[in-house]
Amino acid sequence: MNTAQAYDLWSEQYDTNLNKTRDLEGQALRITLAEVPFDNALEMGCGTGKNTEWLITKARHTTAVDLSTEMLAKARQKINSDTVEFHQADMTQPWTFADGNYNLVTFSLVLEHIEDLGPVFQKTTAVLLPGGYVYVGELHPFKQYSGSKARFDTAEGTQVVPCFTHHISDFVQTAKKYGLQLVDMNEYFDENIRTTVPRVLTLLFKKS
Repeated sequence: MNTAQAYDLWSEQYDTNLNKTRDLEGQALRITLAEVPFDNALEMGCGTGKNTEWLITKARHTTAVDLSTEMLAKARQKINSDTVEFHQADMTQPWTFADGNYNLVTFSLVLEHIEDLGPVFQKTTAVLLPGGYVYVGELHPFKQYSGSKARFDTAEGTQVVPCFTHHISDFVQTAKKYGLQLVDMNEYFDENIRTTVPRVLTLLFKKS
């Protein structure tokens, strides 16, 4: 089962099943971007719209993109706003949906499904205005080291979504290669118990 097929299947229960990573990343995005100015946002991996709902309260326009047609269908049902435009697309292919005028690009729990970060960061820089920001929120690599992956249960058994491990330095060095400087990094823990392995990693980059 490829990534698109997995998320199509997961879409029916994505908003209702217990998912600590989904919920904590949503909190992390709001904290990280609370004081970041943006009015034209590109959301890569919008899923069912959990973060789209918040982005449209700050942005004049939001382009929300996802690989899964079924996840997008849920987002469209949930969000009724003329300030958001939804697109089904594979981020590893040309970004024909992007107008090149964004001052924020977000990636929420999607880069773990991309094997080569380089082309994605290259495309990101190309559509980002000078001074614009890039937010990355991912399952922490420390969690991945212990075997944690995006997964969900069905009547046929547990379905595991194809994932790749990216170390913190992979994100930082790849972003730097394409003109993005790290301006903030944080780690988020279950119940904020900081003696445990962090669940979510956030990185905030800025284009010079």
